[in-house]
Amino acid sequence: MIVIEVFMRRYLPSLSALHSFEAAARYMSFTKAAEDLGLTQSGISRQIKNLEDFLGVTLFHRSGPRLVLTEIGANYYRDVALTLDKLQEISIDAVRGRAVDSSLVVGAHPTFAARWLPPRLSSFIKSNPDIPLEVMPATPATEFETTRLDVAVLRGAGTWLHARAIELFPETLAVVASPDLIPLGQKLQPLAFSNFPMLQNSTRPSLWLNWLRLAGLSYTGRIHGVRFSHHEMIINAAINGMGIAVIPAFYIERELKSGQLHMPFGAPIRSNDSYFVVYPERKAHNPNIILFRDWLIRESRKSL
Repeated sequence: MIVIEVFMRRYLPSLSALHSFEAAARYMSFTKAAEDLGLTQSGISRQIKNLEDFLGVTLFHRSGPRLVLTEIGANYYRDVALTLDKLQEISIDAVRGRAVDSSLVVGAHPTFAARWLPPRLSSFIKSNPDIPLEVMPATPATEFETTRLDVAVLRGAGTWLHARAIELFPETLAVVASPDLIPLGQKLQPLAFSNFPMLQNSTRPSLWLNWLRLAGLSYTGRIHGVRFSHHEMIINAAINGMGIAVIPAFYIERELKSGQLHMPFGAPIRSNDSYFVVYPERKAHNPNIILFRDWLIRESRKSL
């Protein structure tokens, strides 16, 4: 009797084609995908064409200069992103010799991760020494259906698709200055802010206008001053007397306490946003996420 074994090849496209597709869909740009992966734009285009030929479907349409995922492409992107994340996790697991499921990938705004988190994080590490932590940048635009983040601290109104969110604390905005610019203890009328250079945040360009509106102030002049890309730069610029700045008050607790900065225009004003602990719905029952979530809530209550 002759036994014939049939080995079927897996119906799988090349990994390089999947990488190219995932990057192009994430950036909605062949050019940015090429920069990210160290390829040429034509190389990305060729990989995606090969992938479309292999699958027999169209993944992208062009709408003028814009790249648009087809409905099939959008569904495929979601699944491919999750699969590539899982491949990355099991590869890291093989290298470091411990289960990735035991670790936590925590996302936060860079200034939050640099200022609020580190002084408190040691207590979590001390209580949970067997949970490896990775902290990485995250934005309010994080897509929780595909992100590799386990949990994040984000500013917003509390609504993220495919995620659960619990409020940690409200945001309050303070207008601060260095004693080198405005003497410590000097109190000024709020509209006197216009006499000083106003440091601006390019990622939150409406901060000054928000503060004016929340303070009930009518001002029609220009907002003039150096523009920086995030709060850490602005805080350092304000400390060095380059201008006054609108800063979330909890970022500068240390500087206010030491007198490096002060609030000559009055107390902080509550903004319309709060900070939330947010985690994917698909990971809602992960015990390590629940541990970290509950720890964050306790720590945030101490700050109130």
